[in-house]
Amino acid sequence: MAFIALGINHKTASVEVRERVAFTPEQLVEALQQLCRLTPSREAAILSTCNRSELYLEQDQLSSDEVLQWLADYHRLSVDELRACAYVHSEEDAVRHMMRVACGLDSMVLGEPQILGQLKSAYAVAREAGTVGPLLGRLFQATFSTAKTVRTDTAIGENPVSVAFAAVSLAKQIFADLHRSQALLIGAGETISLVARHLHDQGIKRIVVANRTLERASQLAEQFGAHAVLLSDIPDVLAHSDIVISSTASQLPILGKGAVESALKKRRHKPIFMVDIAVPRDIESQVGELEDVYLYTVDDLHEVIEENLKSRQGAAQAAEELVAAGTDDFMQRLRELAAVDVLKAYRQQAERLRDDELAKAQRMLANGGNPDDVLAQLARGLTNKLLHAPSVRMKKLTAEGRVDALSLAQELFALDESAPQDKGLQ
Repeated sequence: MAFIALGINHKTASVEVRERVAFTPEQLVEALQQLCRLTPSREAAILSTCNRSELYLEQDQLSSDEVLQWLADYHRLSVDELRACAYVHSEEDAVRHMMRVACGLDSMVLGEPQILGQLKSAYAVAREAGTVGPLLGRLFQATFSTAKTVRTDTAIGENPVSVAFAAVSLAKQIFADLHRSQALLIGAGETISLVARHLHDQGIKRIVVANRTLERASQLAEQFGAHAVLLSDIPDVLAHSDIVISSTASQLPILGKGAVESALKKRRHKPIFMVDIAVPRDIESQVGELEDVYLYTVDDLHEVIEENLKSRQGAAQAAEELVAAGTDDFMQRLRELAAVDVLKAYRQQAERLRDDELAKAQRMLANGGNPDDVLAQLARGLTNKLLHAPSVRMKKLTAEGRVDALSLAQELFALDESAPQDKGLQ
């Protein structure tokens, strides 16, 4: 058994590359099944967010090249282009990486909590696809347990620091008084929900939520006294919006340069602050070329995020120690699990020998044998048969120079080193 974590993230790849390697929710089940069918991976899960696309795999033997080739082919990329920004972690390092991801230690925003929910969703989708088995399933459960311990026992999650919070913090720097501003939020997912909550807490004048379905937009809008519209209504509300923050799963841009130019004219070139959190991007990059538009992507939020991380830095070390402990514990249990099959086979062998000797003893009794003699023969026969194979193997190994086999056998059979040795072997 071998674990692999392979992928790209905000540290290794630009937003342009990340959006090309992203998986849509509709693609995941088919992609997972194809991944297991076309590569040596027996179990697989895919985590795809705006900041990372990662594959978590269990294989019989480590084989990352075929997986990298599959990922490149699936997204129609050059494998060399992908290899230049991809990373591969194996075995214990893969376990540690997955736990660090779940705890927010590998996130753009240190300790951000959304990634754990995204990892749980990745696990649920993999189960739906039938690509999670007992080994990867155990790793996910151990990862969730470690993440829970980190959240409970450290301050890594204290103080609201997230991409959503960073976007609102930047808006506050540009607009001194949010009480006079209107925000247009495009999308209705978890990130936009967090943005709406932060804006509402800051007392913004008005929030408009635009989404592909009005029902979903209305559900979110009701929580914050906001107004819900469809994506097609964006041109009507854009001219009245000072802040635009977008995060959808659309594969094509939702807001183009022409629509923003038109809105600016109606606003008499009053500035618009825009943050595009989506990958692939929701707002055409050319919009950033317009005067009176301040357009930021997720990569641009680094500086704002860094300022809000200071309170979490101390907790990060404690979290790393918990992750190390969680990794060690999982690997130990995994090694114990590896011994189960051997122990099971050994027990089955011993039970066959027992049954053979017992059957022989029963036949002797049926033929009128003396019970005491039969029991003595049963004990001798069973002892001899149980010791035969280990004795032969031990002599062979030591004859070949494997003297370590003696100390290993002494430890395995819990033998007292001070016990008298068989003189016949000296």
